[in-house]
Amino acid sequence: MQPIEQAITGAQYSRHAGNPGNTPEAALEQFYAAFNGRNFALMADNWAQTDEIALDNPLGGIRRGWAEIRPLYERVFSGEAIVYVEFYDYTLHVGQDLFYAVGRERGHFRYGDTELALAIRTSRVFRQFDGRWKQVHHHGSIDDPELLTLYQSAVLGNRCFFPEETE
Repeated sequence: MQPIEQAITGAQYSRHAGNPGNTPEAALEQFYAAFNGRNFALMADNWAQTDEIALDNPLGGIRRGWAEIRPLYERVFSGEAIVYVEFYDYTLHVGQDLFYAVGRERGHFRYGDTELALAIRTSRVFRQFDGRWKQVHHHGSIDDPELLTLYQSAVLGNRCFFPEETE
């Protein structure tokens, strides 16, 4: 299987606005449109609203269920820090009621005078709910230990997204 190199940024999403999750590509484009556009309503629509979903990332640890995931996105979208990522070098694996995408994200983190180029290994899993693909799992990892340390320090040290966890 050849990886897809063309990046998903979310800018492509407008062509799917009437049918946001009816194809795997539309579901991925919706996620990146929501994230890069800091659009919480669109993000909430992208995730399944169940206790069975999970998100695992280098900053927030493992969060299970929408009740734990929701505040993470609310803080990211309302904070002063800006994070932009695009999905590329990915493969799609589609089954009848489940698909997963495995690839990389590149982008940047900006907060005050701090700017970091991001490089993240990413996987996302979606399930069909009433004919719509909804995200049920996300995992992201930063391979470079120095970048991970810098990113964690910038975010947690400056209380960008998790102020209560750094006091």
